Amino acid sequence: MRKIGEQQRSGGRGRLPATIAIDGPAAAGKSAIGSRLARRLGYRFIDTGSMYRALTWLALRKGVDPQDEKAVAELAAATSMQMETGARSAPDECGVRVDGLDATPHLRSPEVEAAVSWVSRVARARRVMVEAQRHLAEEGRVVMAGRDIGTVVLPEADLKVYLDASPEVRARRRHEELTALGQAASLEGIRRDLTRRDAIDSRRKASPLKPAADATIIDTNDLTLDEVVGRVLSLIRCR
Repeated sequence: MRKIGEQQRSGGRGRLPATIAIDGPAAAGKSAIGSRLARRLGYRFIDTGSMYRALTWLALRKGVDPQDEKAVAELAAATSMQMETGARSAPDECGVRVDGLDATPHLRSPEVEAAVSWVSRVARARRVMVEAQRHLAEEGRVVMAGRDIGTVVLPEADLKVYLDASPEVRARRRHEELTALGQAASLEGIRRDLTRRDAIDSRRKASPLKPAADATIIDTNDLTLDEVVGRVLSLIRCR
């Protein structure tokens, strides 16, 4: 793994990558960076986290226990899901419809936040999602963000980036995001939830959260969104 520190100098302009994988823990900036990068490049943006959130919302709506792995797997297999980029209520996130219902306004609800890691750890559900994500990637140039894109979903991606930040910084960002959406949230409560989710995501047997061996790690603690996008564009120019 390479860790990026000072901004790299741009070299000759080479072939643009067809697939860009962006991974990292919760609230590391994957959606915001991925969507901005896709707009700059004229690519589609797919936030795979939105897919798991939408499935979580549907499970809760249908009364399915998020910790019931068999029921979650069956729901994933039976659910029709459509993605659209640039959702009106969350422009940095993909819009999602599940079984014809618009899940987009509910993706960041407290109930979904609390349950999504349980749903996303179900191996059979992940297999369904991974297959769908690979089909989406086959439709053209794409920036895809998640937790296992470079390691599992698109292991042959042309460019792999892993975004990281401290739990404190990520908690502050998520707090600001929820506040902007009009949702009351405790900063300390968010930090505890992120720490819990990190543990679940990194220890799960199915597609654990970790950087791909050939990913470039970008520490975003002291960087703005535009600065991170600039770092990724620099990596593209240096190819």
